[in-house]
Amino acid sequence: MTFVSSHPVRFAHVDAAGIVFYPRYFELLNAAVEDYFATVVGVDFADMHLRRGLGVPTVKLSTEFVAPSRLGDVLDFVIEVVRVGRSSMEVAVEVRCGDQTRLRIAVVLVCMELATGRSTAWPADMQPVATRSAGVPAAA
Repeated sequence: MTFVSSHPVRFAHVDAAGIVFYPRYFELLNAAVEDYFATVVGVDFADMHLRRGLGVPTVKLSTEFVAPSRLGDVLDFVIEVVRVGRSSMEVAVEVRCGDQTRLRIAVVLVCMELATGRSTAWPADMQPVATRSAGVPAAA
């Protein structure tokens, strides 16, 4: 199963050349991860952070920029959970505009207690589910 979170490229996302300024991709990635937790896991960031005292910070990030994105494009963040550990999850994200890949991202998130800054096991009702095997590329 894949999860798709769509985001329009806005004026605030682009640089003077009119293409997405690379740090903005990571802000959009975080929004897509937030959408994933709210929609697929069923726990939104407000509940996770404010009531449960948990967060899911990024601890590892690898990105391949394939093609530029421009103002007005709609980017689909296609998320697949590759691996789930006791307190972490590895996610593969392909960012597409129509049928064109714009970037690929591999990210590791960790479930963390906000008060201590330490990793913690996934709560039973927040456990992500791996959707494909590690090392197997996503379908085009």
